[in-house]
Amino acid sequence: MPAFGASNPMFGASHENAVTLYAAQGTGPGSLFKLIDPTRWDIVPMTAVMAQYSQPMTLFRLPARQNINIVQNSAYHSGRGLSFLGVGISWDIALISWHGFYIGGGIGPYMRDSHDRYVASRLVFGEKLFMGKNISNAWRAELFTLHFSNGDFTEPNRGFNFAGFGVNYSF
Repeated sequence: MPAFGASNPMFGASHENAVTLYAAQGTGPGSLFKLIDPTRWDIVPMTAVMAQYSQPMTLFRLPARQNINIVQNSAYHSGRGLSFLGVGISWDIALISWHGFYIGGGIGPYMRDSHDRYVASRLVFGEKLFMGKNISNAWRAELFTLHFSNGDFTEPNRGFNFAGFGVNYSF
């Protein structure tokens, strides 16, 4: 059940590249704990879209992927002024792989084009938890939660939280 020594479940057999498109709904400002506790989610007026390019790798013999990400958060209604465009790099690792399903997490730094009342710095870190399913050799679907904050380097640091769905194509 652990992903040790397994082929990389986030890529098709002999595939060395992947592109993923994610769409997510804001689940409110707050701590990293919102990643794992949906009872703390508060649907807020912001939507994020993220495009990701990935290549396979291993990390401590676990299947992983290195990513380049572009994320656009659009806030509306009472959340106006919280929109941002960000570019980042991240690393995801599959901790469990079983019968086409995989569960993992990721982390990486991002640079945003603005600062706002949630996070005062342009440099933020993204933490992601995800669960995916291999649909075919080339296609995967993922459910994920994502948290952006600056690790309390500056105040305020309320963080951004999202939950969403991703579609991955590997080639």
